[in-house]
Amino acid sequence: MFRIKAVQMPSIMEAVFVTAMIIFIVNISILQFGTAPHIPLIISVLFLILYGLIKKVPYKALEKGITDGAIVGISATFLFFFIGMLIASWMMAGTIPTLIYVGFEIVTPKFFLAIIFVVCAIVGISVGSSLTTVGTIGVAFIGIASAIDISLAMTAGAIVSGAFFGDKMSPLSDTTNMASSILQVDLFDHIKNMTWTTVPAFIITLILFAILSPDISAVDVTNMEVFQQGLLETGLVHWYASVVPIAVLVIFSIMKAPALLGLAAGTVSAIIVSFFHTTQPLAKILNTLFGGFTSETGVEEIDELLTRGGMESMFFTIGIVLLALSLGGLLFTLGIVPKLLSAIEASLKKVRSVIVASAFTAIGINVLIGEQYLSILLTGETYQAQYKKVGLDAINLARVSEDAGTVVNPLVPWSVCGVFIANVLDVPTVAYLPFAFFCILSPILTILFGLTGKTLTYIEPEQQ
Repeated sequence: MFRIKAVQMPSIMEAVFVTAMIIFIVNISILQFGTAPHIPLIISVLFLILYGLIKKVPYKALEKGITDGAIVGISATFLFFFIGMLIASWMMAGTIPTLIYVGFEIVTPKFFLAIIFVVCAIVGISVGSSLTTVGTIGVAFIGIASAIDISLAMTAGAIVSGAFFGDKMSPLSDTTNMASSILQVDLFDHIKNMTWTTVPAFIITLILFAILSPDISAVDVTNMEVFQQGLLETGLVHWYASVVPIAVLVIFSIMKAPALLGLAAGTVSAIIVSFFHTTQPLAKILNTLFGGFTSETGVEEIDELLTRGGMESMFFTIGIVLLALSLGGLLFTLGIVPKLLSAIEASLKKVRSVIVASAFTAIGINVLIGEQYLSILLTGETYQAQYKKVGLDAINLARVSEDAGTVVNPLVPWSVCGVFIANVLDVPTVAYLPFAFFCILSPILTILFGLTGKTLTYIEPEQQ
């Protein structure tokens, strides 16, 4: 039934206790002590090993559970390396700086909140990181809103909504690549499939922010002008810088080429484009692909936004992926997840029940543990077999994992994203939560489509 076979089956009370302990370890480590997620994951793995040894499970079986869990992340690891190189090359070529500059160009006093949402979405797609978007231009927009006395809660809601739309739909996003890789779904097919829920959520959110936007006749846009001037001074803003690399990526997507080849082609095309406005020795280009692009404009906000990418920047994410998958492998090996799932298995006979259960699992992991990576990984690992059992393609599970996993994290006050955003924007999570329309609508729409059976992809008879 599961990819990893359980070597024992604990009682339901044991399974609940072990799960509660892991939740406690992760929460106390991240929220109380502010540690990186890697530490509680390692502690949790050690806790499960100790539990297994107490239950007289051979260490070899535990070790196999760890490796069996981590092995599915190898393909994701390679993709993350190529994403890092693509981001670095797109910075070097001016692709991302140009996209951000264009985003600021469309900002006008009319429909202020709606424009903030759109610009943050553009930047989010460009950099593939919601937190980077929030921590850079998000801070600028909060400053503008504060200066002209616009609701900071609404402004933060628009920033978070746009940033997480961009993160969710960007081929550069680690969570998007993780969801597709773990479930062995083509990256661009996954992004295309997410449009069924994401586009309606985007449109509804845009309309809501357009309605809520105050009537402003004069706005001090000094902060935005500083950003734009800083971008121009980099010498990286050129029309061809954004057109060529993006066109290459789109062409490979249309050709349904593997994501790895598309990312590689996008990187090579960006390197070629960079020679049109800068001459760099091969050694520096290669070092940039590994260590990332470094911006030196002297404008702190610009440098923070553009200093990104490189293989090295992916080590943090890769570490989380491998540790979380190892943890998941042990949870399956020790029968924890199978036992918990067996408690509700009788109700997982139909398509709608499987989708609703997986969506609430992703939401629950975010609420209980506050970690979006674990939300995606554990939801994907737990429900793969159930989706196949009811005839659903894994691409549906990838979408649910993001709709109810990735975008829910910033809504949880004690989550990694919630804590970061609240600190950076100086707006409490509970204050912006009612206005983070996109993040609220995504899980609702994915559940509604699951209940109605609309936009779902089924397994071909020969694949079952």
